[in-house]
Amino acid sequence: MTLLIGDTAPDFEAETTEGRIRFHPWAGEDWVVFFSHPADFTPVCTTELGYTARLKEEFARRGAKALVISVDTLGHHRDWSDDIAETQGAAVNFPMIADPDRKIATLYNMIHPSADPKLTVRAVYIIDPQKKIRASIVYPPSVGRNFSEVLRLLDALQLTDGFKVATPVNWAQGDDVIIAPSLQDPAEIARLFPKGYRTLKPYLRVTPVPDKV
Repeated sequence: MTLLIGDTAPDFEAETTEGRIRFHPWAGEDWVVFFSHPADFTPVCTTELGYTARLKEEFARRGAKALVISVDTLGHHRDWSDDIAETQGAAVNFPMIADPDRKIATLYNMIHPSADPKLTVRAVYIIDPQKKIRASIVYPPSVGRNFSEVLRLLDALQLTDGFKVATPVNWAQGDDVIIAPSLQDPAEIARLFPKGYRTLKPYLRVTPVPDKV
């Protein structure tokens, strides 16, 4: 199954380190960063999960939470969590899904057979409160993810949901944004963007980041 931006994230039930969950009710009204790691007791994954644990408050500020999956067992997850806390200085504080039969990983297209038919790649799905897939990123098992980019992407999605703007190349929180080309009425533009804007081309109008809703 190939999941595309705009698709509804499939619901599922799973055993996790925080008990059995059904995904949609567990997600509730939050954004979810759902990602896979290839295997427990591996070095890159250990650093990633420790770093994710330290991001809990950053996710919470954005109304988001993390959920992780691999094809390992629940017992392996719990034992490995001790290693993560010891080596990374942060205990895992989000559910880790056990998926030894690979059903959920297959449902979310996290196993790429040409890379490894037995393990997941490093897939990331950002899922909004309506359970829609808003973005996805896939890394090979040998490359650790950039979680600063995951946060930047989450910020951009929430900003563009709240205002009729798009974010330019290398945009970061606080940078100028682009007024949506669909906006053409000068009075409406002036109302929506009281800080003013610069017209570089009729289709390229730059404005300071709007105040949060």
